[in-house]
Amino acid sequence: MPGRRGGGVTPAAVRPAPALRLRPDPWRVVATAVAVAMLLPLLALGWSALQGSEGLWQHIAAHVLPRSALNTILLLSGVGALVVAIGTGAAWLVTAYEFPGRRIASWALLLPLAVPTYIVAFAYLDLLHPLGPVQGVLRALLGIDSPRDFRLPEIRSLTGCILLLGFVLYPYVYLTTRAMFMTQAASLLEAARSLGASPMRVFLQVALPMARPAIAIGAVLALLETLNDIGASEFLGVQTMTVAVYTTWVTRSDLPGASQIALAMLAIVVVLIGIERYSRRRQRYSATQRPRPMRPVRLGGPQAWLALGLAFAPVLVGFAVPAAYLAWETVERLGNGGVSRQLLESARNTLLVALAATAATVAAGLAVAWALRLAQGRRQARLAALNLRVASLGYAVPGTVLAIGMLVPLAWFDDGANVLIQAFGGAPQMVLMGSATALVIAYMLRFLAIAAGGIEAGLTRIPRSLDQAAASLGQSPAAALRRVHLPLLGPAMAAAALLVFVDTMKELPATLLLRPLNFETLATWLYAEASRGTYEEGAVAALMIVLVGLLPVVLLARTGQRFGRERGA
Repeated sequence: MPGRRGGGVTPAAVRPAPALRLRPDPWRVVATAVAVAMLLPLLALGWSALQGSEGLWQHIAAHVLPRSALNTILLLSGVGALVVAIGTGAAWLVTAYEFPGRRIASWALLLPLAVPTYIVAFAYLDLLHPLGPVQGVLRALLGIDSPRDFRLPEIRSLTGCILLLGFVLYPYVYLTTRAMFMTQAASLLEAARSLGASPMRVFLQVALPMARPAIAIGAVLALLETLNDIGASEFLGVQTMTVAVYTTWVTRSDLPGASQIALAMLAIVVVLIGIERYSRRRQRYSATQRPRPMRPVRLGGPQAWLALGLAFAPVLVGFAVPAAYLAWETVERLGNGGVSRQLLESARNTLLVALAATAATVAAGLAVAWALRLAQGRRQARLAALNLRVASLGYAVPGTVLAIGMLVPLAWFDDGANVLIQAFGGAPQMVLMGSATALVIAYMLRFLAIAAGGIEAGLTRIPRSLDQAAASLGQSPAAALRRVHLPLLGPAMAAAALLVFVDTMKELPATLLLRPLNFETLATWLYAEASRGTYEEGAVAALMIVLVGLLPVVLLARTGQRFGRERGA
């Protein structure tokens, strides 16, 4: 028979082999979806910018961009120089010298991180007003009655904005630079001193060149925060590109024009990120060494008091004065009329949105980091690493730019959802646009880098032998994550959740553009009160934000003290 030709082959032997069924890795799918969600606003931003006519771009290039771009560049240059000077000087002072109050100063220098830039501007606007307390006291001391006869320089200026932002954002440089100084080899500094170099020459010619990568990284982080700022710049009358994007959309309802300005801002972001990446090329030098830590030089007499004053001056300007003002105004407000119902509603909205955004962000960060962990175990980490990098772009993108880019995808989703709603006999409605869900999505994309980076760092400290042991016992990746890794990731996830929660509470640019109608958070409430000049009501909201912002600062201070003890500093 034909079927038995060739030696009696059985039918089972010629049965076709079952086709291979490739099941996609669900963790990889989720991580890729998160990365696509991050890219979608940026792609939509370009699409929206192309919808504008050539005449619109010419108008923006001729009348809007020159002024706003010049102000932005001058603001970034001034703030960059100031944060580098204050942050590097403070880091060297508390690392290289021993003086009374040094240990307190080492963590107190972090306190300005708890105060958002728009709150500092809000506080100093009232304090330094011609009719405010500072100028009032100065006129009383000088025997002058009228504000017309004596007035301090106007704080509503580019110079005033640079000074305020510099004294708030210097901790970014202080953190990175102090860590670098603490890990530098004492032998190099002692060799320079033995060769007769003065303390200033040791700092300028030995310590500072080795710390340049850390200084650059901290400065870039501060500049990204400056670029993201909208409240302080607008309060102080500085027309930056961020303010231009907001006014173009909100005042003129011109989405293509706002998108075109936002693309110009993205170009600046790309340059800043390039600087940060370039600066990291030398980090390996200090990271591969295990040097003896630097022993601080003890100061006494007037030098010790001078060092103490220099160390606490940035803390005084960037934290103590605005915090004291907010506390005083809050006490007065509570004594006169209490807290309004609208403010309590704003606090409730802030808490609910921040909690939802924190949960979503930590969950997405866990999925992206776990997908990378699994891919590394299979030696297929290229796509997973790319997903992590793309998902982490949100922190570098200003909130205003991200919000403008999200408008088009949200509108597309609502249009598709309304087609289904109408097919089932329902009335068209705004599903995501104009809802708190849009805020949660924006916060998640904006701060996903914090959660993903923190969880990834926590995973790297867990031995891979545990992964192999779980797999040998028949545990799936999900079961291994639940039973083995999550209990060990508790501290990393808690720290990431805390940072995300605080950042969502004080986020202003994205909230202003995406919030629903009649939906106020503490940040938008403060913004509205400052715009109206009613500082008393806004002080309560500002103090709430500052108190919450102190939580990650305390965490950073404890981490820094523990690191210092381990290094023997």
